[in-house]
Amino acid sequence: MRTVRTPAVSLRISERALLVSAAIAVLTAVAAVATMVTGDFPLTVGEVLATFAGQGDGYADFVIFTLRLPRLITGLLVGAALALSGAILQSLSRNPLASPDIIGFTQGAATGAIAVLVLAQGSMAATALGATVAGLLTSTAVYLLALKQGVQGFRLVLIGIGVSAMMLAVNSYLITRATLESALAAQTWLVGGLNNRGWDQAQVVAAVLAVLLPCALALGRRLALLEMGDSAATGLGVPAERTRLSLLAVSVGLAAVATAAAGPISFVALAAPQVARRLTGASGPGLAASALMGGLLLVVSDLAVQRLFPTTQLPVGIATGAIGGLYLVWLLAHEWRKGSRA
Repeated sequence: MRTVRTPAVSLRISERALLVSAAIAVLTAVAAVATMVTGDFPLTVGEVLATFAGQGDGYADFVIFTLRLPRLITGLLVGAALALSGAILQSLSRNPLASPDIIGFTQGAATGAIAVLVLAQGSMAATALGATVAGLLTSTAVYLLALKQGVQGFRLVLIGIGVSAMMLAVNSYLITRATLESALAAQTWLVGGLNNRGWDQAQVVAAVLAVLLPCALALGRRLALLEMGDSAATGLGVPAERTRLSLLAVSVGLAAVATAAAGPISFVALAAPQVARRLTGASGPGLAASALMGGLLLVVSDLAVQRLFPTTQLPVGIATGAIGGLYLVWLLAHEWRKGSRA
């Protein structure tokens, strides 16, 4: 751990966290290059670079700027937003199971999107708006139900799981009342994916991240102090409940916009923060490393479903669900063994 001081700022920097973050960034760059050059329309690295420099032909320009790059950037940004949201929730609740997809935030957003698709046959923009509004309303309900002399992490997770189950039932009911075409569209959206995602989705997620990422990083030190408990944080000058509410708002905003852009992609928000924390060995939330890990996980998962199943446009949510399910089993077993030893 190294301390960097300037006349106005004092920062503690973990060299291991920096190395791990750099390694994640390099792996993400490798996955991005593989996404650009492989597929049904293979390109060379030289052709990709020439196209970025404005010297490519129309074929390469279409493949890169219309088909591949918007999908890649949307995946990176959505993965980072989900992981950052999960890292905040897990740190606030001091529970590795706390993530937007487990405690109902993304299911609530999905309810809003499905309602727009089924009841109004809305456009992509209307679906995204419905998902965002419903996600915010659901998270507010979970917070208010969990509020009892402050918000306790275990209570937040249990109430969130209950609300998630209720929203899932509502989603199933809405699909049963839909026409066949609307039901297929809603079910496809429910899996979560990056198929047919373009610059519109990428720009919206980028704009929200540009606002909320600095807010999350600015509150990162207070978040680390809250992990010590409200009494200790208050003693160190942190307004516990106000800080918790601010962080929850940031987490909900990130989860809502990610879900609006790509659907309720499962387990990225659950797994990425824990993987990042274990790799960095950090005692605190490690928000930057978590965001990088989320982007890497989603981009690699999307690359895998594209290249392993080239004749079928599988949603990336299938891959993250399969991998995340195995991770969840391991996490539950690990927590059970840890509890047994205690």
